Amino acid sequence: MTLPTDAGPTAPFPAARPRAVTDRPVYFPRPKKRISPRSIAILVFLVMCAAFFCLPLYVIVVTSLKTMDQIRLGDIFALPTTWTLQPWLTAWNDACSGINCNGLKVGFVNSLMILFPSLILSLAVSSVTGYALALWNVRWAGPFMFLLFMCAFVPFQIIMIPLIVLSGLVKVYGTVWGIAIVHAILSLPLLTLIFRNYYKDIPDEIMRAAMMDCGSFWRVFVEIIIPMSGNILIVVLIMQITQIWNDFLVGLTFGGLGTQPMTVILANVVITTTGEVRYNENMAAALLTAIPPLVIYFFLGKFFVQGITAGAIKG
Repeated sequence: MTLPTDAGPTAPFPAARPRAVTDRPVYFPRPKKRISPRSIAILVFLVMCAAFFCLPLYVIVVTSLKTMDQIRLGDIFALPTTWTLQPWLTAWNDACSGINCNGLKVGFVNSLMILFPSLILSLAVSSVTGYALALWNVRWAGPFMFLLFMCAFVPFQIIMIPLIVLSGLVKVYGTVWGIAIVHAILSLPLLTLIFRNYYKDIPDEIMRAAMMDCGSFWRVFVEIIIPMSGNILIVVLIMQITQIWNDFLVGLTFGGLGTQPMTVILANVVITTTGEVRYNENMAAALLTAIPPLVIYFFLGKFFVQGITAGAIKG
């Protein structure tokens, strides 16, 4: 007896019914995610932190756009009924710092003149020092690193008087270069540690190949190390711009009458009053002083995060 080899009319079993075209797969609804009490507590905490920082900023911005008649009403959270930019123009052009009523624009120019040489000196010295300590066999490198680590935590007020004496001896006290040199000295310990830790992760094979190719300290640094330092340079650049621009004590102590930075002139504007206190002008002056570092963070903030996390998961 032979079994049928095809599904013809003599087949003992009926052919399977073809699947209808209208048949669709069945989808089961996903379970709804429930918000846990922990998530609610974190959200409330973050909202409180945001309000803690945003409410004072809101008051400053709103007050700077009001007239003095509206400010006298005492409602600091109310929006201006008459919007005005005159306090901003007055703070920039005519605000009085002592007996000089030249506005904040003078301090803005002074801050720029202080910023650029300070950045050049601090980045150049600290990057070379960190490179030498990380990749070259420097004698007494360990004790020197320990000394730098200790100096990073020394308050500026302790060494202020010796720095004043030294800057007076080299004839740079009260000048832009004097302030720049002090900023470079104060930032040297921390920036050297940052550069040294970053360069320590450079593979030994790259350094061996570079030394076999040329062997020059400066040529390796310029042609090999600097092109590989983009991430850390951006991090240090943002840190230094913020620290130098917002500095008050160094500019007040080492700056002369014509070299005071924007923060010093802002303080003089706030404490200089002749009759009525112009709160709207003071708030506008504070915002004008804070805008440059804020702009830097807005444009370079993502690069700062990339630089901080670079090398964090190297194997």
